[in-house]
Amino acid sequence: MQHHVYRLVPVAGPNDPNWGRAVPQGEVVVRALSSGDARVVASHGEAAAITLREPLATTQVEASALRDPKLYHVVQDTSGRYSAEGPRAVLQAMFQVPENYVISSD
Repeated sequence: MQHHVYRLVPVAGPNDPNWGRAVPQGEVVVRALSSGDARVVASHGEAAAITLREPLATTQVEASALRDPKLYHVVQDTSGRYSAEGPRAVLQAMFQVPENYVISSD
């Protein structure tokens, strides 16, 4: 399967009310199969970085701002800076932990 490199770029303004339900993560670069898969790869990477554990809770992944087209656009990166060869993965990101975030110990 052919992978591509995608950039997830925030498009909503800082005062957009949609940010009230998700943490802005800035630009994220991933290697994925498609633009839709890029959202999946990015949201899984975000959840894994924040919780530092597997398996991930479905709600963590589904609630990611990176999956919301009102908050993020996905564009193919053709700069050549990142290789399309290799597994699906987050290639560059600075994930932020939401304020008052609690990781349960169950």
